[in-house]
Amino acid sequence: MRVVIVTESFPPDVNGVAHCTLQTARHLAARGHRTLVVAPAGANASAGTSSTGDPCPVVRVPSLPLPGYPQVRVALPGRRLAAALIGHRAELVHLAGPFVLGVRGMAVAARLGLPAVAVYQTDLAGYARTYLGAGENAAWRRMRAVHSAADLTLAPSSAALRDLTDHGVPRLRLWPRGVDTVRFRPGLRDEALRRALAPGGEKIIGYAGRLAPEKHVELLAGACSLPGVRVVVVGDGPSEAALRRALPGAVFLGRRTGEGLARLFASLDVFVHTGPYETFCQTVQEAMASGVPVVAPAAGGPLDLVAHGSTGLLVPPHDAEAVRAAVAALLADPARAAAFGRTARATVEGRTWEAVGDQLLGHYDEVLGGRTAVAA
Repeated sequence: MRVVIVTESFPPDVNGVAHCTLQTARHLAARGHRTLVVAPAGANASAGTSSTGDPCPVVRVPSLPLPGYPQVRVALPGRRLAAALIGHRAELVHLAGPFVLGVRGMAVAARLGLPAVAVYQTDLAGYARTYLGAGENAAWRRMRAVHSAADLTLAPSSAALRDLTDHGVPRLRLWPRGVDTVRFRPGLRDEALRRALAPGGEKIIGYAGRLAPEKHVELLAGACSLPGVRVVVVGDGPSEAALRRALPGAVFLGRRTGEGLARLFASLDVFVHTGPYETFCQTVQEAMASGVPVVAPAAGGPLDLVAHGSTGLLVPPHDAEAVRAAVAALLADPARAAAFGRTARATVEGRTWEAVGDQLLGHYDEVLGGRTAVAA
């Protein structure tokens, strides 16, 4: 099969869309499918070029930094996208988190008569609420228009599936995310790293992800005040300066990836995610694979991932005191926390990217089969 993946983000970007797209491209290539990725050029990459180590050819289109958040690049769609689909002789178009480039990709696919599978990955309505204080209805109108044009929309969690259904998006299927259980594993717990992060022997509470307003990392302030606790923050973004002021005593490590990130996860005592607008929440799954108990909001993707009272604790969204109390409860009962971590690891062991990738191929077959049936 000849597939073109049109994505709003791709490595070296570090975010959920980029990571999922990379794993998808790897799996398609491993299964022998001819795959091409079309993605925005990064700040240090020229338009039109692939990078060493990409699993398939990548066409980079010009982009601009998002005002106020330069780590996010917004594509400037042009003729290169249509030329890529035509030149690759695409049989199916995969739209990863369609927003700007993906909208253009949908239009080109429709003009060429190509089937399109859209992957819902970003809660644009939640972002509008956070950044603008308004615009949720407009965001949903845009998302409904884009996803309704697709042959199939894939939602990463049951909460996302309900949101899409409630807002009138048709032809939906559930498609979760995989996790690398070889890279993220409990055996990477590093006592030397723990001593460096918490030289006083403090328990280590960690967050990993973008440092942006919609993530509400400031909700960790209560955990910072707990005695014998060290909060460690991994990631970067426009909220970093404000968070340094809001989280006294926290250690900010910046962006980490690969084996270094995996060691950090495994070396935590508790992982906390604070964002209420996650359509999936890959970092929660990576913490679970690392054998770490999780505290997360009872909203969005974490509802599917965290079994309350078994693999971690779910708390009301936007509630700093609830976060503090959940962390304190886990630290007060080390045996319970350890049991949560063991169960968390066991829960995700079968959620490999290979298994999830094969599910995706099944969705592709459904779409192609439907097109064939209609043509007949």
